[in-house]
Amino acid sequence: MPLARSLSMTSLNGLPQWEDEDLPVEDLLLFEISWEVTNKVGGIYTVIQTKAKTTADEWGENYFLIGPYFEQNVKTQVEFCEPPNPAVKKAMDTMKSQGCQVFFGRWLIEGSPYVLLLDIGSAAWNLDKWKGEFWEVSNIGIPFHDREANDAVIFGSLTAWFLKELSCQFDDKPSIIAHFHEWQAGVGLILSRSQKLPVATIFTTHATLLGRYLCAASIDFYNNLDQFDIDKEAGERQIYHRYCMERASVHCAHVFTTVSQITATEAEHMLKKSPDVVTPNGLNIKKFSAMHEFQNLHSMYKARIQEFIRGHFYGHLDFNLDKTLFFFIAGRYEFSNKGADMFLEALSRLNFLLRVHKTDVTVIVFFIMPAKTNNFNVETLKGQAVRKQLWDTAQSVKEKFGRKLYNALLKGEIPDLNKILDRDDITIMKRAIFSTQRHSLPPVTTHNMIDDSNDPILNTIRRIGLFNNRTDRVKVILHPEFLSSTSPLLPLDYEEFVRGCHLGVFPSYYEPWGYTPAECTVMGIPSVTTNLSGFGCFMQEHVADPAAYGIYIVDRRFRSPDESCNQLTQFLYSFCQQNRRQRIIQRNRTERLSDLLDWRYLGRYYMHARHLALSRTFPDKFEMEPSAPPKTEGFRFPRPSSVPPSPSASQHSSPHHSEAEDEDEDERYDEDEEAERDRQNIKSPFTLGALPQGKKKQHGEYRN
Repeated sequence: MPLARSLSMTSLNGLPQWEDEDLPVEDLLLFEISWEVTNKVGGIYTVIQTKAKTTADEWGENYFLIGPYFEQNVKTQVEFCEPPNPAVKKAMDTMKSQGCQVFFGRWLIEGSPYVLLLDIGSAAWNLDKWKGEFWEVSNIGIPFHDREANDAVIFGSLTAWFLKELSCQFDDKPSIIAHFHEWQAGVGLILSRSQKLPVATIFTTHATLLGRYLCAASIDFYNNLDQFDIDKEAGERQIYHRYCMERASVHCAHVFTTVSQITATEAEHMLKKSPDVVTPNGLNIKKFSAMHEFQNLHSMYKARIQEFIRGHFYGHLDFNLDKTLFFFIAGRYEFSNKGADMFLEALSRLNFLLRVHKTDVTVIVFFIMPAKTNNFNVETLKGQAVRKQLWDTAQSVKEKFGRKLYNALLKGEIPDLNKILDRDDITIMKRAIFSTQRHSLPPVTTHNMIDDSNDPILNTIRRIGLFNNRTDRVKVILHPEFLSSTSPLLPLDYEEFVRGCHLGVFPSYYEPWGYTPAECTVMGIPSVTTNLSGFGCFMQEHVADPAAYGIYIVDRRFRSPDESCNQLTQFLYSFCQQNRRQRIIQRNRTERLSDLLDWRYLGRYYMHARHLALSRTFPDKFEMEPSAPPKTEGFRFPRPSSVPPSPSASQHSSPHHSEAEDEDEDERYDEDEEAERDRQNIKSPFTLGALPQGKKKQHGEYRN
């Protein structure tokens, strides 16, 4: 047996190296397989899309993504081209000759990775045969009425077929790494292993199926992980076949990974296997980085949100918009899992505190959670029309006023301000004022909800009585649709909206990672998360005082729901007590945490998983150096020296504190000094280096 080739994480930048000349590095091909390649369903799309550039820089022309073909997605996202690799082209041609439609091109995202898209519709006639073959190798039966599971069988069978055709061309040389994401792609992994293909396989679960279902049922999940009868629970929820597909994928893979430590604990009990590697989710920070311009962007987009508020609350605009804070929660409409239930209860308590202390701060809270609707609410559309009419009236009066003032000054006269506006102008302004009168409260939802009597958010709003009354210091707006810059109501993209808000609130009970608070962080917007989310646990590990950096972590694991709600209420109330200067300081700190979430740092965990898969699949060709998984040492943010500007430490003994106290606290803050100290804590694990113009680095060229 030849000597095993040693794989090192420390000597090379994520790339396997060995000495045998007949096994060049360039022969290794990396395939990532997911139902969400070019097909946005949830957070996995964000993982793959943002990670693509770092992986493409590392693997060059040898990196491919495999996903399903949907024409409506491909039209706007994919540029078709011929496969540059002859082996890939031959495998595709073989499948096409047998009646299967396979498409190849570049995904038009950052990094422009190659994508291979499988048309499941063209192969649907094989479904019964492939379900039979899947039963023979796994004893898992797929019911005919589960469309998603049937599609997963077709997709997985096509993937395994392609990998078989491809691997046949390489004899027994170790040439392919296949990384499968989630149970929808798992059938391909199971079939590949059953056919004993020479492919190193990795399976990543971003959330366990059963965990999501159990948490949605308001069960005390994390304190009873070892008590569940897994088969019984899956059967009662009619997802037993899906659960078996997921569990079989986990146990068949050479390497099993998940996205956070909290999900690793969950997988150990739900799937009966501990992950080999935890691979935290990152972001392509370049997309969000606006340097210190992000503070200007906050002001600009906040003004756009204020315009919407002027229309939505017309006739009830008796609060100061300059002292109004915008909070929001966004994501899938999972009322309990996403923590919307606790958030609403905390808002009720916050409203009580703000009213008792007679504060002049108003909080407007947006719920951006898509639900079934008929169309826009007529009252909401009318509000924007009234606002626009008032604006046009003010502009026309201002123009006439300005012209008369200009002419009077040209004559050397001081105009009589009592005569500069004539009776028609006064009449127009009075009519404009009368048009702002309304006999109903501002609506709590922007759309007409289908079955609103059973909507959990609206029912909770009815129970706690947050109806946007004049006396309420907390106002609520449910926007049951994803944001769009083309909307007639709130014409902002999600990123623009987030930048314009003051605080993102995500008190999730079930959140394997949590991209929403991560996106807030890289845009310099403070956020609330929990110690049951992967993101919250990650920040606790890396930041000594997360609240000082604008990351508030609610304890939902070791406290009762009522105690957690009180803690969340206190976080929100203390945030409301900050002055503008303190919020600016905190946003600066929050934005500096973005380096922690960069794929250039977090990509090391995926590299480790690939190395581990190679060493386990081909032990006679590769071996891992005897070292532990990659560590996060050198990435620890200390407690800032000027802590008082953070809400956690700036709680005043009474709501009527003096401005002099704030000035004394602010004097202790030095932005440049703190930023430099934080930069020293971020030690990049590797550097990709600048590319010479006109040359793309190929697989195997990087060095530390």
